[in-house]
Amino acid sequence: MRIAVIDGQGGGIGKAIVEKLKKELSPDIEILALGTNALATSAMLRAGADEGATGENAVIVNAPRVDLIAGVIGIVSANSMLGELTPAIARAVSESPAQKLLLPLNRCGIEIIGTAKNTPLPQLIDALVSAVRERI
Repeated sequence: MRIAVIDGQGGGIGKAIVEKLKKELSPDIEILALGTNALATSAMLRAGADEGATGENAVIVNAPRVDLIAGVIGIVSANSMLGELTPAIARAVSESPAQKLLLPLNRCGIEIIGTAKNTPLPQLIDALVSAVRERI
């Protein structure tokens, strides 16, 4: 199974997701770090991702080649992450046949109604990892 973790800016959320996935999942699960910039990709690689690639084309090429995509809700929203997430990236993620497991952080102007308010990021990542485990 291949899991893509997509992040941008400093890669802190992607790094936390990768660390938790590597700690909790079988070593034969491949984790691919896809960063919108080199800093984000580097952070996820340092966290233990098996491979990494950077930029719009990396996401476009790899999104249809993975089984799961993990990240924040902004990875399906064009121009989120202060513009780092291009419309082409959002489209590639949205159109990928991979299951998407997205954290409902509303920093990109999207609020998912019905989700718990102010849930700490570590708890959200724990829930994401549990959802990955259920799908393996």
